[in-house]
Amino acid sequence: MAIAQRKEKYNYDKLQKRLRRNVGRAIADFNMIEAGDRVMVCLSGGADSYTMLDILQSLQRNAPVDFELIAVNLDQKQPGFPEHVLPDYLDALGIEFHIIEEDTYSVVKRVIPENKTYCGLCSRLRRGIIYRFAKEQGYTKIALGHHRDDIIETLFLNMFYGGKLKSMPAKLLSDDGENVVIRPLAYCAETDIKAYAEEKAFPIIPCTLCGSQDNLQRQAIKQMLIDWDKQKPGRSETIFTSIQNIVPSHLLDTEVFDFKKLGETHREKSVNSDAWLLGSQD
Repeated sequence: MAIAQRKEKYNYDKLQKRLRRNVGRAIADFNMIEAGDRVMVCLSGGADSYTMLDILQSLQRNAPVDFELIAVNLDQKQPGFPEHVLPDYLDALGIEFHIIEEDTYSVVKRVIPENKTYCGLCSRLRRGIIYRFAKEQGYTKIALGHHRDDIIETLFLNMFYGGKLKSMPAKLLSDDGENVVIRPLAYCAETDIKAYAEEKAFPIIPCTLCGSQDNLQRQAIKQMLIDWDKQKPGRSETIFTSIQNIVPSHLLDTEVFDFKKLGETHREKSVNSDAWLLGSQD
């Protein structure tokens, strides 16, 4: 094997090990997958979901518990969508899969004006269909392909546009209490996922609905973070670490931290202290 080929294989092996380690750590930290789980792996045709499925299959072989993986794609009937790509790929893998056909494309195009972004309505429709299908099929977990950069971007989106300090959780119980959503790529960097997808030559299917819109708020946040990382390399990693090191007492949410009780406790201590001091002088 030539030197260049050996180096390329070495880099690929390091990349795969890093992704496996990060996914494995996320699963362990948040108890994402348990014995007997039937995990619905949502496959969109993008680099993120292909990588998620690939790494989960790799981990499944040596996992400490037995669980099932079922790939599910939602065909939203976008014009020009190559319907054969995912079935052909999944058939070759030999994995169980389902293709859900729901024409959400027509709904979004009809309801949302041309100069507005489609993501909000599109994601709500998609989420409803996925939740319903998971419940019907008896899947115990729904795996989504959001990665570390998605989580950071969502943090700033909520701060800048929603007035909330929140992001994407690595594990989530749906509002109706019927579904558990997991994000196994929560610790994985987007750059690693893209590099891995290129190495594996996944048959990527671009989103022609929202992916073609250049006026998305998320794109602006993404560019901001890219610029920050150019100025100060490693800033995104630091931001992500901060999400894992929250100090409620140093924020201003009275629902999260009981500042009133803190004050009362301090006053009680002061009174008790004064009483003891006075008593000691008798």
